[in-house]
Amino acid sequence: MTSTWFFVVLEISVIACGLVSGVFLTFSDFVMRSLDRAKTAAGVEVMQVINREVFRSVFMVLLLGLSALSPFLIGCAYFNIAGPTSALVMTGGAIYLGGVFVVTLVFNVPMNKRLDAKEYAGAEAATYWTTTYMPRWTFWNHVRAIASAGAAACYLVASVWLAQGTIATG
Repeated sequence: MTSTWFFVVLEISVIACGLVSGVFLTFSDFVMRSLDRAKTAAGVEVMQVINREVFRSVFMVLLLGLSALSPFLIGCAYFNIAGPTSALVMTGGAIYLGGVFVVTLVFNVPMNKRLDAKEYAGAEAATYWTTTYMPRWTFWNHVRAIASAGAAACYLVASVWLAQGTIATG
């Protein structure tokens, strides 16, 4: 039997993953396309500003908070829940860690740092923006949007099963 606090943490994780996915979807759906349609220097400059401002945002609290919370959820599910509900919680945590946290650290953040080091109106920035940053950053952002939505779905179904008490113990 799971405790109320675990259920509440799982529900908060559903909402947080959904919010994170929404931000990523926004960028993948129209923000990056809009920046790409602007003059190259303008797109680069705005993305540089966004990448600096994100560190002072609620989004960053959610992104990093879920990265810390995911191993906790995986461990609690492994040791305290049986059957398919446990598998869903562990899968959701693994999807978030791999598809959001690792992808962010390995792909998106290094590209952001490289972009930030360039003079926004320079030829080097323009070349990097069009040939590397836009296509690759956006691809990896799609991955993050799908992964965070997938984690939210896993957590949601697991929480429903836990609330029903029908499949929780497998």
